[in-house]
Amino acid sequence: MSGSALQQAGLLVLFPVLATVAGAVLAVLRPPGPRATSAIQHFAAGVVLAAVAGEVLPDLRERGGYGITALGFALGVGLLLFMQRFEPEAEEGPGAGDGAAFPLGLVLVVGVDLVVDGLLVGVGVTLGQGAGLVLTVALTLEVLFLGLAVTAQLVQAGVTRVRAAATTSVLSLGVALGAVAGAVLLDGAPDRAQAMVLAFAAAALLWLVVEELLVEAHERTETPLLTTMFFVGFIALYGLETLT
Repeated sequence: MSGSALQQAGLLVLFPVLATVAGAVLAVLRPPGPRATSAIQHFAAGVVLAAVAGEVLPDLRERGGYGITALGFALGVGLLLFMQRFEPEAEEGPGAGDGAAFPLGLVLVVGVDLVVDGLLVGVGVTLGQGAGLVLTVALTLEVLFLGLAVTAQLVQAGVTRVRAAATTSVLSLGVALGAVAGAVLLDGAPDRAQAMVLAFAAAALLWLVVEELLVEAHERTETPLLTTMFFVGFIALYGLETLT
């Protein structure tokens, strides 16, 4: 294993870890309003989709055939469908979470999601410094919103604000764990192994865009400006890809 790959992964992963913590703190101190939240979701969805289209899919074509890609993709979708069973159902009405048990299912789902995100940072570093940077930028925006959303959900479930922010901050370490594991295990690994992980992670990212970010963004009031933020995010990250 190249020590430089591990060092790069360790440096890059600091950004999504800090973004998760920042989102958690922001959620309890000054949560953004519905329009700002929708703008963040649209922008992050565009950024993540650009990362998948510009970095992940081209590498998949180079490193693995259709069979490997389909298998990794199927494994990623299968894990997401399985983890979805553990997500708590939203409760409506004020005080819906009063006296409720700690939402362990939500914490487990988010923890797995963050480890997969970190894994993508680690494998991105093994593909090249430019790929690692682009994927890190996309994931940093993703986990910023994730920190906001998860902390808010924990508070709604009856968890105190301090405990909710602390729980999300601890979960952010999952990104670091995944990044280190990806750099250690995949640096110098065969192309087919890297392709399998890339396909697995691509499924997770596309699920995030289609089933979470855009779905939740469209539950709020839609305006042409908010919708445009998706395309702004996409072209911004595409521009970063061309520079790197």
